[in-house]
Amino acid sequence: MGLYKRGNIYWCSITVKGKQYRFSTKTKDRKTAQQIYAKLLFDLENSLTQPEKPKITFIEFFKNQYLTWSERQASYRTKKYYPNVIPDWFKKIPLSEISTRDIELLQGDLMKDKKPATVNRIIASIKHAMTKAYEWELIDETVYKKIQRVKPLKGEVKRLRFLSIDEIHRLIDAAEPHLKPIITVAVNTGMRKSEILKLTWQQIDLKHGFILLEKTKNDERREIPMNEPVRQVLKQLFTTRRLDTDFVFVNPLTGTRLTDIKRSFHTALRKAGIKDFRFHDLRHTFASHLVMSGVDLKTVQELLGHKDIKMTLRYSHLAKAHKTNAVEKLNITLYHNFITIRGKRG
Repeated sequence: MGLYKRGNIYWCSITVKGKQYRFSTKTKDRKTAQQIYAKLLFDLENSLTQPEKPKITFIEFFKNQYLTWSERQASYRTKKYYPNVIPDWFKKIPLSEISTRDIELLQGDLMKDKKPATVNRIIASIKHAMTKAYEWELIDETVYKKIQRVKPLKGEVKRLRFLSIDEIHRLIDAAEPHLKPIITVAVNTGMRKSEILKLTWQQIDLKHGFILLEKTKNDERREIPMNEPVRQVLKQLFTTRRLDTDFVFVNPLTGTRLTDIKRSFHTALRKAGIKDFRFHDLRHTFASHLVMSGVDLKTVQELLGHKDIKMTLRYSHLAKAHKTNAVEKLNITLYHNFITIRGKRG
């Protein structure tokens, strides 16, 4: 026990309750090293004599802290059910002791009765919860890095279903009166269903042509520009709006906010002869037609509110035709210049 030198640097060796600890003082000065040694000795002895704090389990953290925080997210409605599908053995693991192996074993357990896409969503939420635990200083960086090392399962099919212009018109024509403006807003803005149904008139600036989203899935503020179809639909709704509510889309019978349009949307799809389509695919339709019209992916990312460009890159293959046209234009320009130069020389 005591100070000793390694090269020019002082090190200290401390034994407390039979366990030995070695630290570098990172100094060549003996007096400074002695002060560091005394403080380390005091801290170690004090920490080891204090009663050990009870360790919080994963499920205690997830339910009592993470889910409370995530109430602000649109994904909360799904996340709150995850504790029901996570096996008991994983729930009981202390938060600070979760390892890469634990997450990978959990993947295996979930795969017994769930598709890869579902397993990936659950694991992604757990990893995000652990990220918040790290930010809140409940786990150290070593644990955090181990969790982030786990890769998603392969075999998940990335769904990208979008409507043609003709199908869009057929769907709107087949929709009930209360559903037509909702579909029109969805396909022209790329907004999520929850964002649309929660819209209030305070968020809509008809004068300047913007929809303001204060609370999004990514918990970030987003301004969405209106095109003419959206502006016209919202103007019409505003002139006939109910004065007893600030919500834009309300049940015509009760006057309360619309919360579920599943039945009427499926009816419209059936009448329009459209199969294998979900409301969220209207968001894909918006993005796909932007890309096919030549809009750059960075702009599409901003309009959709994607945090990561990787989410937007799923639409990149739709821009191939435009890239080909761009190369052809370059080829024509070079060929024209070549002919001009030869003509001058001749």
